[in-house]
Amino acid sequence: MESIFNHELFQWFAQFAFEPTKVYLGLCLMMLASAVGLPLPEEVTLVSVGFLAFMGSRPDLFPPPFTGAPVVNVHEAAIIAFGAVVFSDCMIYFMGRKWGRKILFHPRLKKILSEEALKKGELWTKKYGNFAVFAFRFTPGVRFPGHLACGMLHFSALKFIFIDGLAALISVPTQIYLLATYGKEILSVIHKFKMILLGLFAVFIIFFILKKINEKMRMRNS
Repeated sequence: MESIFNHELFQWFAQFAFEPTKVYLGLCLMMLASAVGLPLPEEVTLVSVGFLAFMGSRPDLFPPPFTGAPVVNVHEAAIIAFGAVVFSDCMIYFMGRKWGRKILFHPRLKKILSEEALKKGELWTKKYGNFAVFAFRFTPGVRFPGHLACGMLHFSALKFIFIDGLAALISVPTQIYLLATYGKEILSVIHKFKMILLGLFAVFIIFFILKKINEKMRMRNS
């Protein structure tokens, strides 16, 4: 996790540590780029912005360039990040809903979207429904095709916004607030939290599958 601070994305954000407007604009652009599958890790963006908020709250450790220099505000950053994530996810959903599989032939998207990945997203959505939408938010490799698949399959728009928003509310502001409060030391805790959350979700999915199998067996025997 420490390598995040050596990432070029963090270095880009760091140069604007005392220019919050540019940080917020960059945050929105990075969230949008990540949503469409570009190699700009969402986690690195959130950690970067959260740490800049930590810097702004600790002038004793990170002296500003001048007295009264503007800093990244943790509350503003958390709200903007949450809004940018949900907006980006919904944009992808409605792209899938409007254009369907035609999107595979878009010259700019066919390089970052494969038929195989889209089929995986469709499979997850058909099999797990609401649970798949929740899982996509925590699964970078499947997130983009998964959100497209939800739109293509005409999964309820209101349900998508609610479930995706709930998942984003759990994962996005949390990281920013924790970094802004504790700095680098909290990274290992965040990583463990994600592993625990994914583990619980995996257990829930297994339980769901076993329940469905049991229901089918009962129907056959009745």
